[in-house]
Amino acid sequence: MDLVAISDFAAGAMENWGLVTYREARLLVDEANSSASSKQDVALVVGHEIAHQWFGNLVTMEWWTHLWLNEGFATWIEYLCVDHCFPDFDIWTQFASNEFTRALELDALKNSHPIEVPVGHPSEIDEIFDAISYSKGASVIRMLHDFIGDQDFRKGMHLYLSRHTYKNTFTEDLWAALGEASGKPIQDIMGTWTKQMGFPVIKVEQTVQGDRRTLKLKQERFLADGSRDETNSLWLVPVTISTASSPNEAVRQIVLDKREESVEVTGVNEGDWIKLNVGGVGFYRTLYPNDMLEKLLPGIKDQALPPRDRLALQNDLFALVRAGVASCTSVLKVVEAFENETNYTVWTDLSTNLSVVSTILQYTDFHDNFDAFIRKVFKPSMKRLGWDPASNEGHLNAMLRSVIIGRLGKAGDQEIITEAKTRFSKHCQGTQLLPADLRSAAYSIAMKYGSEADFEALLKLYRDADLQEEKNRVLRSLGSTQDPALLKRTLEFSLSAEVRSQDTVFAMAGVVGSVEGRELAWKFVQEKWPVLNERYSGGFLLTRLVKVTTENFVTEEMAVEVDNFFKANPAPSAERTIQQSLENIRLNKRQLDKDRDSLKQFLAAYH
Repeated sequence: MDLVAISDFAAGAMENWGLVTYREARLLVDEANSSASSKQDVALVVGHEIAHQWFGNLVTMEWWTHLWLNEGFATWIEYLCVDHCFPDFDIWTQFASNEFTRALELDALKNSHPIEVPVGHPSEIDEIFDAISYSKGASVIRMLHDFIGDQDFRKGMHLYLSRHTYKNTFTEDLWAALGEASGKPIQDIMGTWTKQMGFPVIKVEQTVQGDRRTLKLKQERFLADGSRDETNSLWLVPVTISTASSPNEAVRQIVLDKREESVEVTGVNEGDWIKLNVGGVGFYRTLYPNDMLEKLLPGIKDQALPPRDRLALQNDLFALVRAGVASCTSVLKVVEAFENETNYTVWTDLSTNLSVVSTILQYTDFHDNFDAFIRKVFKPSMKRLGWDPASNEGHLNAMLRSVIIGRLGKAGDQEIITEAKTRFSKHCQGTQLLPADLRSAAYSIAMKYGSEADFEALLKLYRDADLQEEKNRVLRSLGSTQDPALLKRTLEFSLSAEVRSQDTVFAMAGVVGSVEGRELAWKFVQEKWPVLNERYSGGFLLTRLVKVTTENFVTEEMAVEVDNFFKANPAPSAERTIQQSLENIRLNKRQLDKDRDSLKQFLAAYH
């Protein structure tokens, strides 16, 4: 099988049988100039495309409704491949942040769609190449694999592939093979996950009697705005339960097949924590009462809770805040428990969630206080890691350093800003090159606090680079500038002949990190819509462009403006994305209105 890099290629890669095609940045690695994260991305994408030789090529979906049989499986197997080849990447923990939580976020919207979605028109096809087909598809496969066990899963997959070689399949064909191999009611369980959109939140109540805990579990659909589900959805949920004395292995497993059920857990010491969803494998969120949540906090501080459970716990809390079920100040108090966190993926997911809060607080007069809070939380990790790698440092610490430096730089840490600018200057002069792992962070910080001369220096790096990965790094960093004139130049540059059409969205996405940049990018999209629509119409790049330039506004006025623009300028292949963006804008407004006063009071202590 041949793998070939193509200079102009809209998709990341394509699984043509025997000749897999890739964007340059998704295949080509330069040992001196490729970052650890880029090398990892290449491994994942190559694994994804090779998996398609079986899931997509050898056995092909019957119709686009079953796209997830291709993309969900290939996404799950890419992590399986990388974990086998590079166990030190801790890739299944990264799956939780890259795929699992991303799918939960999208699927909580009322404008989501089921994994199995009817497709009746060609314009609808591109819309479903999204986090539901890929990330939710992979997540429910991961949940199913955990539920039936590796041995029976392998038997079922062998049966499925052998039975349907060179044929087309429906989702039901897969369930039949896995049910036959495992002897479990797979069709009944999994139909609730693929045929209806959304997922449940499981609310827990606890009664303590000596070493016995009785947990009352209640499921209902989780919606991002906290509203009640009018469809009365019900799932068959594989629920696992761990305790402080058995943090990595479930002490109880059940299938929650009704609205409410009570479960007994015995042998639990007084004061020990209990946690649902071991390893964050189940595709649901959990709402704990305060007493159970407080007992989990020491497990975060001393890291007795495994990394995937720490990640899932804080991610659930941020989602519950957005839904209005939990208070933002209580979650920020939980965040303080992560000061001694060492896991790369936990930090990455936590940083992503804090970025959502930061974006909303940009529209307040106390965003500087939030930056001070960020500096307090992230600074201990910076002191541990330092700017320069230790000898024989692992892959994950190299990526973590970039996350920590980037976050502290954005939050205005003066030591970080000074050092980043110094290193950027030496890099541009050629006297001391930046390690590839630090370039994205250093470039962005140098742009945010730099001058027009720094902007020109970064443009020169772009023009001199022959590695597409480096060009992409620069494109994403140019928009970090706070100078309106340079923001406009970045937007114009994104459409110039110097930037490949497939990469324009990278540059535009880099501009939307600030209030002014967001407004300029949206204005630019409206002005250039005929050009952009003609260039990207009918492709998934249009949906990405719409998403990044619209979803972070925080007022009803902007929601109406975006809505009116696309009513006057229809984009059929991006219609679902437009509705999702409108929903997110209104969620942002709702969260800001709800939490503004309490956050201002809480953050007043940070300066």
